[in-house]
Amino acid sequence: MSNGIGLIGKKLGMTNVFAQDGSFVPVTVVQAGPCPVVDMATRDKQGYNSVQLGFDEVEPHKLNKPEQGHLKSKKAGYFRHLREFRVSEPGEYESGQTLTVEVFQAGEKIKVTGRSKGKGFAGVMKRWGFGGSPATHGHEKVHRSTGAIGQCADPARVFKGKKMPGQMGNAKVTYSKAEIVDVLPEDNLVLVKGQVPGPKNGIVYLRKQS
Repeated sequence: MSNGIGLIGKKLGMTNVFAQDGSFVPVTVVQAGPCPVVDMATRDKQGYNSVQLGFDEVEPHKLNKPEQGHLKSKKAGYFRHLREFRVSEPGEYESGQTLTVEVFQAGEKIKVTGRSKGKGFAGVMKRWGFGGSPATHGHEKVHRSTGAIGQCADPARVFKGKKMPGQMGNAKVTYSKAEIVDVLPEDNLVLVKGQVPGPKNGIVYLRKQS
């Protein structure tokens, strides 16, 4: 398989399994695929090589008109989720082909991408781990505040990227070199060692490590 190919999946939850050496390993159970090849892009036409996969088949009326039109023209079915995966050799794939968890192997290192849980508005102590202000010596009602964020007369502005209060979570998160503990083709399941970003039933993307 080409580097970069992967699957779209759904995070089902976490559990524990025994490894071959007898150790107790926490794993995240991901229902990955089957994912039909909906569309393909080539370097000659689009400027890059990729394979577009579909996941979670639905009735056409549950999609908007542009999605319906795109999928109708491809004649591969109607899917709630679509995702492009960059590949080095697009000739290895063809429209209508279905990819399953068998593209992965136990012990393989992969990239896992998901959207982290949204935690709403948070201050700098919770969001960034700030230490906060002293609890005494004249400090009143500022114990969890940000503190000084600017400079003096020069440069007389707040630098971009300053760590401030704001929305915490609900962001794209990618874990690299996540290890596959086991692959269960009969149930379309992949067991990933440790945690995976996102809530239960959240969509995740599994990609081969380049």
